[in-house]
Amino acid sequence: MLTDELKKTIQDAYRQFLDVKQLKARYGQRLMIAHIARTLGGIKRNQEHQRGGGDHLCVVEAGTGTGKTLAYALAAVPIAKACDKTLVISTATVALQEQIIYRDLPDVLINSGLHFSISLSKGRRRYICLSKLDQLLSGADAKVLPLYIDEHMAAPDAESLSLYTDFAQQMATGQWAGDRDDWKTVIADDKWARVTTDHAQCTGRRCSHVKQCSFFKARESLTQADVIVANHDLVLADLALGGGAILPPPEECIYVFDEAHHLPDKVINHFSASFRLAATERWMEQIERALSTMIALPAMDNSIRGELESLLSQMIAVRRGLLPLRPVLEELLETAQERQGVKSLRFADGIVPAALGDHAKSLLAGFSEVIKQAETIVDSLQEGMDNNELSGNREANEQWLATVSMARFRAESAAALWRSYASDASKEKPPNARWLALVETGQGLFDVELNASPILAANALRSALWSRCYGAVLTSATLTALGSFDRFSMRAGLNTDASFEVVPSPFRHAEAAELYIPAMDCDAGNAEAHTAAIIEMLPDLLDADAGSLVLFSSRKQLRAVREGLPKAWLERILAQDDLPKHEILTRHRQCLDEGKGSVIFGLASFAEGVDLPGKYCTHVVIAKIPFAVPEDPVEEALAEWISRNKGNPFMDITVPDAAVRLIQASGRLLRNEADTGRITILDRRMVSRHYGRKMLASMPPYQQIIE
Repeated sequence: MLTDELKKTIQDAYRQFLDVKQLKARYGQRLMIAHIARTLGGIKRNQEHQRGGGDHLCVVEAGTGTGKTLAYALAAVPIAKACDKTLVISTATVALQEQIIYRDLPDVLINSGLHFSISLSKGRRRYICLSKLDQLLSGADAKVLPLYIDEHMAAPDAESLSLYTDFAQQMATGQWAGDRDDWKTVIADDKWARVTTDHAQCTGRRCSHVKQCSFFKARESLTQADVIVANHDLVLADLALGGGAILPPPEECIYVFDEAHHLPDKVINHFSASFRLAATERWMEQIERALSTMIALPAMDNSIRGELESLLSQMIAVRRGLLPLRPVLEELLETAQERQGVKSLRFADGIVPAALGDHAKSLLAGFSEVIKQAETIVDSLQEGMDNNELSGNREANEQWLATVSMARFRAESAAALWRSYASDASKEKPPNARWLALVETGQGLFDVELNASPILAANALRSALWSRCYGAVLTSATLTALGSFDRFSMRAGLNTDASFEVVPSPFRHAEAAELYIPAMDCDAGNAEAHTAAIIEMLPDLLDADAGSLVLFSSRKQLRAVREGLPKAWLERILAQDDLPKHEILTRHRQCLDEGKGSVIFGLASFAEGVDLPGKYCTHVVIAKIPFAVPEDPVEEALAEWISRNKGNPFMDITVPDAAVRLIQASGRLLRNEADTGRITILDRRMVSRHYGRKMLASMPPYQQIIE
């Protein structure tokens, strides 16, 4: 419980931090600290896990400038330590993760009087695999089956070999710990891919390099840390492995999800499944060749040889079972439609045709048997290695163990798709989205891809996280839509008894910014007339000597507007797709520093996470209400489900989603309390339609000027 002693610890820490930093208390920040402390401090210590409710979950919308990191750190660290739980702080982006680990938390640690240890958690693929490095440098990597079809098996070129040799030397002298992010230069993805690993390939403590392994050394530090800084992808990867595989078990954790509005979409991606027909046939053939090689080894243990022969026979049978599937898929694709350059077919209500469902049941049984047999072999190899009962050198045994582990991993991935297609969609609430697509694989070749995905993250989050974790805080600047948490609660699976709070931003929106909606003769729904109107209006709206950001909902309109503007403006415009995002932002700042005007033309990626304080952005122009194009199969399936349940997808999904994007886009203007400027929305639907007026009412309290 939140004892008087805990309250005093939190209050004293906040007071000391403000005194040392010579800061004034922020009202919203104080409310956030109190709200988190009440929720987490109210969790009964003897409360059993597998909870059905949400009284251990705290949801806080806190605008830019609130100081969220300080608020949740001061409230959650003392409570986590008092409950003997690990505090896991998770972010959606690497940039925020690094800011928290290298700047924000050390600041709290130095200035608050609180004592806690911090560790950064990253996945295996951020660390070098010494086994792979050794194989590459010794020329033995050709024996190892690649995890993905497009991995190159050729010997490394001279440049790569020099880099890998440098890796080994730097590690041998202790000058580098094997963390990709700490290497002295940027490492190309293709070069790094050959010397890193993942859960499927890693042989764990059976690896001869485990004592020097960078990943396991980093993981050991997690067990000692009071606070672990991770990201949403890593937390979800841990949950997909059952929880406790990378991070401590959820039951032993209090989570803080910063940028929590990204969490539902991340979950959907993690719990989706896909299967490519030709690619699967190729990797199965590769594994069959590897198994044949293992079986033919004179030194192979006879009992393991028998297990390998059984696995090989089963894989051949499953691969042959794929042959009659192809004509079924090709016939279905004849009725597919082309969307955004991809030919695809979504199954209504997630119900697959009977013929495909029959194949799904058969293939699920086949791949399940492959998994079972591979697991038996993995256990035998591991036991043999542990007891030194296997003949042959240890490095070769590790490679064979990795090969069979990869066979199991790939079969598990295939089984996940076929399990979804074999299930009764009519019993799913809501049903999963299921669809086929004809995807290009390069060099003019195509493959048939089957997909399955939850349409909401709610069920996955409830079962894998909310029902298990000791407690959780979810925070972001944009969790409400149209003044309600309903949209986020539906997507994130939050119960009504969770604790919800909106704390005020320190920004004086009405004094700092104007929200301007000019008169226009056209409706934004008329794309051609709207584009022409923007071309005519922009030169008068923008200050040629200032920093501006113009946000578009479509690439086509962005290009048309840029091409239609007077030539005098073109030299001031930095447009998305012409340059990488970071280069656009760098050049924009340079222009303003040199006293020149600069205008960024951007799409959705510039409407969130872009920080241009002060002179770098004094005017944000939003071309139109950012409605999502309803062509994504998952969003289509969600809209279909809502319609079948007598809902209104436009008002229940499309409008709230657009309202959130509008707030995020307008938030590019005020980045600190000293910023001022104008937000212009070139879409009269904001005032002419009832949904537009609802959006307008939910915007931050800017001074509104509507012509």
